[in-house]
Amino acid sequence: MRTIMLMNAKGGCGKTTIATNLATWYADEGKKVALADFDTQQSTIDWLEARKDYEGIPDIQAINAVNEPVRPAKGTDLLIMDAPAGVHGKAINKMLLRVDTLILPVLPSPIDMRACSRFLTELLSSGRVSKNQTRIGIVANRAKEQTRIYHDLETYLGHLKIPFITHLRESQNYIRSAEKGLAIFELAPSQVYKDVILWDPLFKWLKV
Repeated sequence: MRTIMLMNAKGGCGKTTIATNLATWYADEGKKVALADFDTQQSTIDWLEARKDYEGIPDIQAINAVNEPVRPAKGTDLLIMDAPAGVHGKAINKMLLRVDTLILPVLPSPIDMRACSRFLTELLSSGRVSKNQTRIGIVANRAKEQTRIYHDLETYLGHLKIPFITHLRESQNYIRSAEKGLAIFELAPSQVYKDVILWDPLFKWLKV
């Protein structure tokens, strides 16, 4: 079973959005997927609850990791974990204990970039990361490509030793799909094609 975790030191960076869309993509591909929510806000669990209103879409196992052990069903191909914000120190090592791949969403703002710098310092000292047991990549989230702050973020991420995989647009499609318990891949292609194409580098990176 492969494990992917979404993590960052700061809340509101889009961990849940990326986690739910990744889970849906793999479920639509025929994989057996479990989605574990470690955040007390339980946004991922709420999204999965809304998803029950639809017929004919793949099931995704919900795991409330705040109140129950993380035990994916037998035969699960992929476990995606939405980590809580503000994980520090020894808690990072504990969270990464069984994580194969770690994705860090970062917003284009000075506050988020500074928080990311501090968090990466802690993260790179983790035993699993320093021993290359956990692979890390960064995704710029809610990006407006033509703005100065986005270009500042691109420059900042380009100087890091961690791969900058792709950026995701600031788009109402993510809000619309989240409200419905769906992913953007499950909305009308003509509506979301500009968003969907930006996921291709992430899926390519995850296949390596």
